[in-house]
Amino acid sequence: MYHKNWIVKPLPDIAVRKHLSETVWVDDLLSIILAQRGINEFESARNFFRPSCEQLHQPALMKDMQKAVSRIACAIQNREKIMVYGDYDVDGTTSVAMVYSFLKTRSSHVDFYIPDRYTEGYGVSFKGIDTAKEKGCTLIICLDCGIKAVEKIRYAAAMGIDFIVCDHHNPGGELPPAFAILNPKRPNCEYPYKELSGCGIGFKLLQAFAEANKIPMDEVFQYIDLVAVSIASDIVPMDGENRILAALGLQKLNENPSTGLKSIMRVSRMESAETAPDEGKIKVQTDDIVFKIGPRINAAGRMKSGRQAVELLISDNEKEASRFSAEINDSNENRRNVDANITQQALEKLAENPETKHRKTTVLYDPSWHKGVIGIVASRLIETYYRPTVILTQSGDFANGSARSVEGFDLYAAIDTCSDLLENFGGHRYAAGLTLKKENIAEFSRRFEDTVAATIREEQLIPSVLIDAETGFAAITPKFLRILKQFQPFGPRNMHPVFLTRAVKDNGNAKLVGKNGEHLKLDVYSEKQPDLCFPAIGFQLAGHYNAIRSGKPFDICYTIDENTFRGKTTVQLYIKDIKICE
Repeated sequence: MYHKNWIVKPLPDIAVRKHLSETVWVDDLLSIILAQRGINEFESARNFFRPSCEQLHQPALMKDMQKAVSRIACAIQNREKIMVYGDYDVDGTTSVAMVYSFLKTRSSHVDFYIPDRYTEGYGVSFKGIDTAKEKGCTLIICLDCGIKAVEKIRYAAAMGIDFIVCDHHNPGGELPPAFAILNPKRPNCEYPYKELSGCGIGFKLLQAFAEANKIPMDEVFQYIDLVAVSIASDIVPMDGENRILAALGLQKLNENPSTGLKSIMRVSRMESAETAPDEGKIKVQTDDIVFKIGPRINAAGRMKSGRQAVELLISDNEKEASRFSAEINDSNENRRNVDANITQQALEKLAENPETKHRKTTVLYDPSWHKGVIGIVASRLIETYYRPTVILTQSGDFANGSARSVEGFDLYAAIDTCSDLLENFGGHRYAAGLTLKKENIAEFSRRFEDTVAATIREEQLIPSVLIDAETGFAAITPKFLRILKQFQPFGPRNMHPVFLTRAVKDNGNAKLVGKNGEHLKLDVYSEKQPDLCFPAIGFQLAGHYNAIRSGKPFDICYTIDENTFRGKTTVQLYIKDIKICE
């Protein structure tokens, strides 16, 4: 069990807090949380609490947008065959489902393509381009990938196929020779918000197309629930335009989800507004997407084919959607078993190696490991060995890997220093994929370790809990909870507020729960307010059980949420860490 650093954010300026309290009518604790998110006055608070489509940027501000819209209009008018191409993960499949569904209502010459994770790998593939050529496609709309596919898009151009690239990943040194490139991160793009998901960029393309062709905007916004799923699943920042799109998408997900998403929600045993006891009360939240909807969509591409996920997401037939979602749910169960077994094997490999405890990185290779789950395994290992991690397996004649980082460390930059050993790689600060020759694995492991050891700070190798404010339980009032819920949707840059309360005790009901008794369930109260007692759950915190049962007081840092069980909703504290008072 980790020793974690608890970092309490500095208190914002008292004048700002007072101004917010007086103008927004919130208490000082909520003013602190607002100010920590850069909300310092009434107007920004109103926009934060009331996200609306009027706050979205004009899509025409994105470089090449007019070119892209004109090319699609020309293709439809001339009855050209169009291929909508996207990656096999959640962002890619939601993007493809959205753009394909929209264009299908305007052209009968639209097809979609999802590359096979195992035979083609991530992003644009030669096989995909060859398939487009065989089908007579003259335009490929590429979503959530393509920004680094210079040679492949050049290959397509030589065959008379135009590309429109809609990608949100960082460009390389050379942009591909596409007809149009929509990416706010590309040089000289003046689009104000840079952190859209791939599906978000596809949505802006549909917005621009609808405006240019006088199509009612409702026909675009019917897909906003897919955008919300992409934003939450791809872990992009939950601020600015992403937060607006996610909020609007969650509203639709709760009130009127698409047939495919409704079917996934059903097999996930999730509540929507259809079953929520309070009218208008949001039941599906970003956490539900991250832990229930997203993994199931991803499982299709991990265990079978991402095409299966798109077929579900574009379906408007409930019986068909039910069949697809059941198959995808089975794939997810299979995925969970596979990644649990591989994680155990990886932990055993590390335990057997005496050098493990001295390293600043983890790099493991096993040709038998399932390619579809190695990213999940990398994340799981960080729960035990908190350091940048690369998990590799065999893929044809090469080793293919997924890498994950720790808070604050630029994994992508570290891998880039080893780029001469790699066939290709891509990703961002905290997650990346890479391919290399098997004979280069040992040298990559050595150099990656040297690079990380020379650049990572010791405190980055210790997990931390960032705490918004210290408070007592008396602050958790119905009004406070009502306003706190309006901070949703949560995600990076707008995380669940974390609170610290000191010297609490369990009322004697503490118990271990979970398949292996790894979680801690308890009821906590403070001696300062003994009449206030809250149910709490601490995942992976069973190691504190004996000390808590002995009656010792302890400090907790936690988030506040609601738990609904058998139709009854109660306030629950989700404990992130515990420190026993000495």
